[in-house]
Amino acid sequence: MLEIRALEAGYGSVRVLHGVDLDVGEGEIVALLGSNGAGKSTLNNTLSGIIRPLGGAIRFDGRDVTGATSVKMVDLGVIQVPEGRRIFPNLTVRENLELGSYRRGREGRAAGIERVVAVFPRLSERFGQFAGTLSGGEQQMLAIGRGLMAQPKLLILDEPSLGLSPLLVEEMFSLIRDLHGEGLSILLVEQNVFQSLEIADRAYVLENGLIALQGPAEELVEDEGLKKSYLGM
Repeated sequence: MLEIRALEAGYGSVRVLHGVDLDVGEGEIVALLGSNGAGKSTLNNTLSGIIRPLGGAIRFDGRDVTGATSVKMVDLGVIQVPEGRRIFPNLTVRENLELGSYRRGREGRAAGIERVVAVFPRLSERFGQFAGTLSGGEQQMLAIGRGLMAQPKLLILDEPSLGLSPLLVEEMFSLIRDLHGEGLSILLVEQNVFQSLEIADRAYVLENGLIALQGPAEELVEDEGLKKSYLGM
């Protein structure tokens, strides 16, 4: 579904990604792991059309989308749930969800809301509530729900566990597993390495703009270098 080859990207004269190769297959959940500053958000934003690549190629669903705009990527079904949730705090939960289908999924808006409520029942109790008054976990649910409203073919989740309590982190990863179980292709971008590997099919580890490790998640979780880097073992 997604093929990234020799991708180079950055900001101005500063290159952040240095020849990244990455694939996401149909129905897969692929984890992109790395610490702060590794280049994960730059990759997300390049893939989403927010910044233009400096080199390399991106193909999605059989099409060359290298340098495509963010509007084009949304139209094709590449939907990013950004780090930090970025909900509209002064709009209600329902209004936030409806905005998720502004560009894509408008005709299926009612069905989309039903799907979101099925995945996140707690949101149905908050429809008329301003989004800024929700708890951190509820805001993350709303952000993901808003992404689902656009009927994604590929859902990019950028640090969905960030700032959540340990209990809510467990709940969030369980919900992501459920979405994957429905056949949704997911690129999970996380610092939470070992919980991500528990639910992913494959994973890539990004360090200083380069892919340092890649492979089946069940193999990477046993990698001694990964344990040393992220657990101090």
